[in-house]
Amino acid sequence: MTKNEKQTVINGLAEQLKQYAGFYLTDISALNAEQTAALRRKCFESDIKLVVVKNTLLGKALEATDKADEGLMGVLKGSTAVMFTQTAKAPAVLIREFRKSCDKPILKAASVQDCVYVGDENIEALCNIKSREELIGDIIMLLQSPAKNVISALQSNAGQKIAGLVKSLEERNN
Repeated sequence: MTKNEKQTVINGLAEQLKQYAGFYLTDISALNAEQTAALRRKCFESDIKLVVVKNTLLGKALEATDKADEGLMGVLKGSTAVMFTQTAKAPAVLIREFRKSCDKPILKAASVQDCVYVGDENIEALCNIKSREELIGDIIMLLQSPAKNVISALQSNAGQKIAGLVKSLEERNN
């Protein structure tokens, strides 16, 4: 590979690192052709871009985008495949599901929501990350709950009692 070709690959990786919200560094070595094809298919279905890269080129791309975290740079050994994603937990869920049929892929590290997770033991934590939309939905549900309780109380027998008390107070003031 010539120096110009390497620079083109580095620039392409740097552009993808900027474009996607998160990325996972995984080890998919020892997967046979059938398993690799199945993994690629599942990645495509989950809107995850899977790219096998050279560690040195990925390291230079990370440095070019100021994402060269010590934890990320430390795992750039052996075979590395990058899973680019817009949804923080999608690759973790995919990895967990894919492991039901084989031992790989192994999570080396992940950069999600400006946090770096190093090591395969973080799969469960990454699977439990909530997206921005899920967090907004949770907040809305929490805000709706007290309002629903007040409305149901006003509509029930207690509501009629409250309305009666309010009416008697109004009559007393007049």
